[in-house]
Amino acid sequence: MPADPVAIARDLIRCRSITPEEGGALGYLQTLLGRAGFEVHRAVFAEPGTAPIDNLYARIGTARPNLLFAGHTDVVPPGNESTWSHPPFAGEIAEDRLYGRGAVDMKGGIACFVAAALDYLAANGGKPKGSISLLITGDEESVAVNGTVKLLKWAAERGESFDHCILGEPSNVDVVGDTIKAGRRGSLNGTLIVAGRQGHVAYPERADNPIRGLVTLIAALQAPLDEGSEHFAPSHLEFTSIDVGNTTVNLIPGEARARFNIRYNDRHSQTALKTLIERRAKAAAAGRVRYVFEWQQSNAEAFVTKPGPFTDLATAAITEVTGRHPQLSTSGGTSDARFIKNYCPVLEFGLVGRTMHQVDECTPVPDLLTLSAIYRRIVERYFDRSLPGAATDQ
Repeated sequence: MPADPVAIARDLIRCRSITPEEGGALGYLQTLLGRAGFEVHRAVFAEPGTAPIDNLYARIGTARPNLLFAGHTDVVPPGNESTWSHPPFAGEIAEDRLYGRGAVDMKGGIACFVAAALDYLAANGGKPKGSISLLITGDEESVAVNGTVKLLKWAAERGESFDHCILGEPSNVDVVGDTIKAGRRGSLNGTLIVAGRQGHVAYPERADNPIRGLVTLIAALQAPLDEGSEHFAPSHLEFTSIDVGNTTVNLIPGEARARFNIRYNDRHSQTALKTLIERRAKAAAAGRVRYVFEWQQSNAEAFVTKPGPFTDLATAAITEVTGRHPQLSTSGGTSDARFIKNYCPVLEFGLVGRTMHQVDECTPVPDLLTLSAIYRRIVERYFDRSLPGAATDQ
């Protein structure tokens, strides 16, 4: 019998794996993959100030090339569960839709590539013409410090290497087959702090209102950062909060703070971007505004997997199954692809992301079947040396 991605997705949804809890999801996958002949490892990572995270790595085959599928079983909290029309961890099917937290992001995607791998192995005597690996983490939805980034390092220290990766994040916009995420913008957070002098509002000449300076700098920093690049839209800076810590209306505050996020393209490195922002602030301040920046540490640099044989292979597989030619996109937030790209080329392709993180998160059952068929075709093409774009031993 073919592996059933719907049943696998349903069983994964029923595991209450809210970050950082494993919830039984990795245990379920360990059993399923172990029965199919995968060598399965569980690795727990932790560091001070963070929760320990359980992760899974599985591989079948020892030869090159090694095709990696990656994803995460952890999910965001469901919020008020009484507002869901179907319980968030019941995995119920209604009107041909599978409901539950993680149905889209991304237990559904994991179920599809697991089913595809199992079907491919069943059709090829239980052995791939190379290797298939799965890397599943448990903290992508949180701080992402004890999951993929450490599991990749752990695997490398064991001598594991990967040739290409498909990350099963929900990439499609409207229908399965319309979008491949071929890269991601960088993300950088900071706080702008303007110093003033506290005083009574009736005597502004005796004070220095930092809000005036903050407004001046905000206007300067929100000017366009660039005009975009070949694979990316223009970078942009957005202020997300302003705070003066003032509880009364007759007091000029002594300090004003504004938090911001920058989503940037491959025209910038984090160092160059900070220099650009600080240069603009200095020009706008003109020696009259006292300010400093506090920058948060970030591991989200911009990257892109440029068009080539691997992209062509994935695109061809999608077109064969769906009749659609996917757009290569670099939009959206960050993902664990930012870690994987340091080890091998990575593409993100999964379900339609419309309901992810929402109440009544769900995916159409036919989408699960379609995505599994696409993954199966990708695997077939990857190991079929007679096809254009197929992988070769490294």
